[in-house]
Amino acid sequence: MATRLPGPLTLRDRPFRVRAEDGDDLAVVSAYLQDAVVPLAETAFEPAEERFALVASRFRWEKALRAKVAAEGGEPLERVHCGVRFEGVTAVRVRGVDPKAERGRMLNLLQIAYRDGCVDLICADDVTIRLDVRRLACHVEDLGEPWPTVFRPTHED
Repeated sequence: MATRLPGPLTLRDRPFRVRAEDGDDLAVVSAYLQDAVVPLAETAFEPAEERFALVASRFRWEKALRAKVAAEGGEPLERVHCGVRFEGVTAVRVRGVDPKAERGRMLNLLQIAYRDGCVDLICADDVTIRLDVRRLACHVEDLGEPWPTVFRPTHED
């Protein structure tokens, strides 16, 4: 059984480190990674190892949801570098961006979805990275120390 993610009140300030092995696990991981900024240059597919990995700037939703915002006299909002790795990846397809011509492009990750043997990394501006996978095996880990940010991601209803 996969590790269940701790809630915002139990995670505290520990680095986020989990694995997802089914669709329910991945839905929770997706919530923690919502609004992560992913430099396209920080994504890599290693076909021989059947691995896809990326490094993102993750907004720390777990802290933002429990803390007063700095403007209200509380703790500052934060981002942190986060490594994401998928194992058992047999193919990668990209829609909405040319990975070779646009390596400097920044993607805004909105959701990670799993269905029918595929993982979709759904980004803003109609960009999707689709991973064909033998099984769902995702590992996520914060890297380094968080830094303060004044920007809290928002979405139109």
